[in-house]
Amino acid sequence: MSGISAPGSVPDNLELAALLCSRVCHDLISPVGAIVNGLEVLDDNPKPEDRDFALELIRKSAKTASARLQFCRLAFGAAGSPGAQIDLGDAQTMARGQIEDGKTTIAWNLPRLLLPKNRVKLLLNMLIIAQQTIPRGGSLTVDPVGAGEAMGFRVTASGLNARLPQNIADLLVGGQTPTVDAHAVQPYYTRLLAQACGLHVALVPDGETVVVTAS
Repeated sequence: MSGISAPGSVPDNLELAALLCSRVCHDLISPVGAIVNGLEVLDDNPKPEDRDFALELIRKSAKTASARLQFCRLAFGAAGSPGAQIDLGDAQTMARGQIEDGKTTIAWNLPRLLLPKNRVKLLLNMLIIAQQTIPRGGSLTVDPVGAGEAMGFRVTASGLNARLPQNIADLLVGGQTPTVDAHAVQPYYTRLLAQACGLHVALVPDGETVVVTAS
């Protein structure tokens, strides 16, 4: 992914849209490329065992691509009309499809209720950030902060060698904004979502864990 903002600049609306599109494309390149590779194997009249391998690759990659598309549509897209509400149960399903992969699990401790879409989008983006702090896998625990439509969130990441990416923490806090490119647009977008919800989002270490909080 390549950036388009000048060093130290904040993207305007057009740039922000382009950077988010780049992020979505980046998430989809891998599974879609695997589907293409599997189809190429089938086109070569493979042996039965190679055919079975190709079909399994296509099935798994299509499932991954579908899960990522659904997640990105909710996390980055319009997700309904202005003022729409989203079921936290649906958000949980999409989060598990995107994040749980045999290495990382989610403990979801939120009640099932409807919340304004920007709060749900904020939560999903917080999960993306929390996952980046445990590159070797682990668990993400999602808890409410407050209740009802004013609810905030706390996502605790626990895993081997959990780390705090300082550039992401800086982007979430604001102030002196680092360069916002396609690599940094997601945490920057998370900050914008928190501001739209009247919340403050932060990424901090807590003992051997890393915590993302919006309150």
